[in-house]
Amino acid sequence: MMDGHQSEWDPLAIRDLADNSVKVRLYVACHKTEILWRGQGRVGAEMSLHPMAEYHGAARAVGGCAIYVSDKPGQHDFNLLKKLVLPDGSILRAKLPGRPTRDCLFSDPARDGKSLLKIWNLNDFNGVIGVFNCQGAGWCRSRCDGWTGDSVLYSHVGGEVVYLPKDAAMPLTLKSREYEVFTVVPVKELANGVKFAPVGLVKMFNSGGAIKELQYDSSTTATVSMKARGCGLFGAYSSAQPKRISVDSKEVEFGFEEGTGLVTIDLSVPEEELYLWNITVEL
Repeated sequence: MMDGHQSEWDPLAIRDLADNSVKVRLYVACHKTEILWRGQGRVGAEMSLHPMAEYHGAARAVGGCAIYVSDKPGQHDFNLLKKLVLPDGSILRAKLPGRPTRDCLFSDPARDGKSLLKIWNLNDFNGVIGVFNCQGAGWCRSRCDGWTGDSVLYSHVGGEVVYLPKDAAMPLTLKSREYEVFTVVPVKELANGVKFAPVGLVKMFNSGGAIKELQYDSSTTATVSMKARGCGLFGAYSSAQPKRISVDSKEVEFGFEEGTGLVTIDLSVPEEELYLWNITVEL
């Protein structure tokens, strides 16, 4: 009844959800949407004495998934369990994986302050819809990591760097059979006011996939440290010309386009497979 992925993660989720009603709402919102591409009801634990137990139990019932409890021995709410399980141990399992109704697909029932999450399913001769208020269960990550919301876009075909402020849009027109691929990078403002955004290997379709580690250090000097894979032209955006750039502790030459802020260096072909270059940019 449980696959390897679920058996590995569900115990962690159980401990994390034990005293947190916000995470229960987020858990319901995420996993009922996840079913859209899994195509399978998610197996999960029900804690019958949890403050959000009925909320969670209702989500399991309309989800078309198997049900089990993770209560401590002797600590059960049998009135709730009787709503989920028949005396013989079987359940009234719906026929399909529970999925969001169409009007929920392009809304945010965890954060927009107005939408309800609606999950539908079918039985043999009727249907069931569960309606859940998940509002307040999500948060904006940018508020936690200091991101202002500004981004840098690098266009693969056009080879252009565009600084895009928060909530701004960029017009794009493509003719038949034309295409474009954009690498989107959050902009980080360092302590000295310089804004920086690493793009990656700009000659590759997925430029940003080359960057495997990224760290900003503003404690003493404004420094950006990266680990990157591959070879070729490596690009980044900087609002000011870097003071120096080093690769594997060796200072290297770099290009800087003042108009666009594009910084470029050449990475040679590494001698080792899957080698990670250590790139340091002092700003």
